[in-house]
Amino acid sequence: MLTEREEKNSVAIASNDSFSGWTKTFTDARLCAAIVDRLTFGGNIIETGTDSYRLAHTKAHQAIGSR
Repeated sequence: MLTEREEKNSVAIASNDSFSGWTKTFTDARLCAAIVDRLTFGGNIIETGTDSYRLAHTKAHQAIGSR
């Protein structure tokens, strides 16, 4: 799917995890490496260096709910 898409149009992916953290989502290490390789080949990686408001908000609500 990614190959077909990138041959025709741009692909944008946003993630709170670094590439090394993607193995939590793509549990097969070879598949994860192939996806990262496909996405980064000839691409531009923009790191904002900012924390995600939505992630912090979710974690705060989970902490309150677990009390």
